[in-house]
Amino acid sequence: MRQNISGSSPYEPIIGFSRAVRIGNAVHVSGTAPVGADDANPAAQTRQCLSLIQSALEKAGAKLGDVVRTRMYLTHAEDWEAVGRAHGEFFGNIRPAATMVVVAKLLNPSWRVEIEADAVISNSENQ
Repeated sequence: MRQNISGSSPYEPIIGFSRAVRIGNAVHVSGTAPVGADDANPAAQTRQCLSLIQSALEKAGAKLGDVVRTRMYLTHAEDWEAVGRAHGEFFGNIRPAATMVVVAKLLNPSWRVEIEADAVISNSENQ
């Protein structure tokens, strides 16, 4: 059964996307920008993205420990370490498969990072 998880974007119905989609025990979180931290430094923007992702996961019945893959899109290659360290604050023990890619730009010119995540919900309590 499919469960669409809404976020706070007014563009979801216009563009036709969900913050996250759960099918069975898999949860796919859309590219998540640092909304609310637009003018923050790259590390703070990363933390904001990951906090929004965590909220979407929780709405889908998942948690950070269920994340198996992340994709980080950076607009400035020199931000890789700050973004990576902030990612490690959330995933240091979980260690999902992760990709970091430099892109020309994101929708908002002040955003320096956008992140996607995929999770597989486990029945294990040892996460």
